Order: sequence, then structure tokens, then C-alpha cells
Amino acid sequence: MDRLIDLLPELWSATAETLYVVTLALVFGGLAGLLLGLALYATRAGSLYPQRVVFGVLNVVVNFFRPIPFVILLAAVQPFARGLGIPGIGPEFGVFAITIASMFAISRIVEQNLLTVRPGVIEAARAAGASRSRILFRLIPREALGPLILGYTFIVVALVDMTAIAGAVAAGGLGEFAIVYGFKQFNPVVTWAAVLIIIVLVQGVQFLGNALARRVLRR
Repeated sequence: MDRLIDLLPELWSATAETLYVVTLALVFGGLAGLLLGLALYATRAGSLYPQRVVFGVLNVVVNFFRPIPFVILLAAVQPFARGLGIPGIGPEFGVFAITIASMFAISRIVEQNLLTVRPGVIEAARAAGASRSRILFRLIPREALGPLILGYTFIVVALVDMTAIAGAVAAGGLGEFAIVYGFKQFNPVVTWAAVLIIIVLVQGVQFLGNALARRVLRR
């Protein structure tokens, strides 16, 4: 316990790094995944902009990257990060790797949630004179907002998990803190301190996401 008290500054710093990485990865990966998911939805057969070739290419790309275990993806993308001037370790690398991993998972979640919008809603909008772009970028996301919030909530929880895994390659955050000061120094108290903070973060995100989704779905 005394060792944990001595490490409190490092623990709070690691918590801040985790929040930093999760926030930036959610912004970059969330936006890229949203656009990719919209493209998958719009180009599939029978949708607003049916393009069999484009959909096929996007579908193959997503299916290629999505199943790769994150710990393997970390090693695989490290040379690309360095080629872009991003260090192969530290929080910046964590943001880069998690963004790549999350965007493909998010794109599939977005696509699946957009497919829940009833065709009658789209047909009514088309009959009222709404353009395809307006339907795609405004009507459909609004109709699927509740499920999208739940989907993004799931992703944020996954991002927290990814930051912990990224700690194994010195990407900062609570994962690295638990490994360096807990596991490697045979101090389970320090390890469990990091675990408890992660649990609190995950529970907070899940509670907020559920509350927002309920509020949207009641409208």
C-alpha cells in the first residue's frame, strides 16, 4: 500500500494519458469509421448510391482489418507510424494504432445500425423531394441515432481496453503503469489500482451512453 501511495502521481498521470488516447482515437477513428460506414451503407445493393464494385472493395478492406487481433496490429502498424514521423512507442503511437483498429470496427457498427432505418421512412423522404445526400447525411443518421449512441458506447469501452493492451508496447496509460509498476515488480496492489480505475471509467462511459440512448429513443 505504501508503494501505491508513492506512485499516486504516476497513477494519475497514467489515467490522464489513457483519457487522452481514448479521446483522440475516438475523434479520429469515430469520424473515419462514420464516413466509411456511411459509404458501406450507401453503396450496397438497393441503397441510395448502389455501386457494386465500390461496396465490394470497401467490404473486403473492412473484413481484412477487422479480425486482426489488436496486439498483432500494434506490431504490424509500427513501421508505418515511424514512416509518418510518429514514434513507435508512447501515447501518440497508441492513438495512431487504436485509430486504425477502431475505424474498421466502427464502420461495421455504423453500417449495421443504419440498416435498421425502415425503408418506408426513406421512401417518404424521397416522395417529399429530399435529395439522396440529404437523406444519407441527415435523415438516416438521425433516425438511427439511438442505436448509434449505443454502438459508439461499446466502441469507447473497447478503446479503453485497447489502451491497456497498448501499454504492453510502452504506449503509456494505465496499461503500461500496471505492467511496469505492478506486474514486473510483483505488486498486485498497484495492478489492481489500475484495474479499478479502468472499471470506473468503463462503468461511467456505459452509464452515460445508456442514458443518452434512452433519452433519444423516447423522443
